[in-house]
Amino acid sequence: MAHLEKVFYTARTHTVGGRDGASRSDDGRLDIQLSPPGASGAGTNPEQLFAAGYSACFLGALKAVSGKTGIAVPADAAIDAEVDLGPIDGHAAYGIAVRLNVKLPGLDQASAEKLVEAAHRACPYSNATRNNVDVKLAVSV
Repeated sequence: MAHLEKVFYTARTHTVGGRDGASRSDDGRLDIQLSPPGASGAGTNPEQLFAAGYSACFLGALKAVSGKTGIAVPADAAIDAEVDLGPIDGHAAYGIAVRLNVKLPGLDQASAEKLVEAAHRACPYSNATRNNVDVKLAVSV
């Protein structure tokens, strides 16, 4: 297991009620209602939050490795994230799977793939899920 050399930031939230509850950050910048996936509730669900967090983090990783790879991230770069929730084969447990559809308009395919591979090695979410969550990357230009 990798250990942090230094902590840059700590996110703190308080959640009540689980998937039918609410979550709030200690600084008040996040204050959301939660509802189960597919339910008619007004809130979001953990899978949507994970998709938003992973895609935002991955886009940040693209920008972070841009200088090291010499490949500029296009201003209109975008990521469509999909997070699946379902039972794990043969277990009485649940898991997730992730698809990140990375759009890097204006780059050639080889450069886009090189940039995405470097970002996947650097991204904290990618490192947290590696060898535990099925993550598929698709790159389009």
